[in-house]
Amino acid sequence: MANDLSSPLGNRALAALALVTVLIGSGPAHTQDVRQVMPGPASSGERITATEQSEVERFCSNIADAARDRRYALQADELKKLQADVDQRIAALEEKRNEYETWLTRRELFLARAEENLVQIYSRMKPDAAAERLAELNVELASAILMKLDARKASVILNEMESKSAAELTRVMASASRREDPS
Repeated sequence: MANDLSSPLGNRALAALALVTVLIGSGPAHTQDVRQVMPGPASSGERITATEQSEVERFCSNIADAARDRRYALQADELKKLQADVDQRIAALEEKRNEYETWLTRRELFLARAEENLVQIYSRMKPDAAAERLAELNVELASAILMKLDARKASVILNEMESKSAAELTRVMASASRREDPS
């Protein structure tokens, strides 16, 4: 048998037997020294044992609800700030809208008064002078003034105008008096 152990196969068998003996001999008494290495930031040689891992897991599970609640509270605070900013901007826009509506109402009143005054001015002018002035104005404005004048006064003014200007004003007044959109 000594002959068998000196052969290469025998040396292997002897080494395997010695390994099994060492493994069996180091049973449960040495398991406390075994450490499990966790993947992650422990690249500097730190090792986390199974016991430490279970403590970390318990800690994380214990604070998960509190962390979630804190995250929700922070998000709610941010939403409240954003809502306050939106409300402030809406209030500023409402104020500007009210200012604009007030200005627009004043402008429309002014334009209506100015238009009435303008019509009264042209109605009191001599027809030849009114015809001369209206011929120099914008066609739409001149035709609007003529439409607001008394029909007899407007006809006398148109009679005093050059035929080309009178025809242009008549065309604009006719298209403006249509019920349908001319375009």
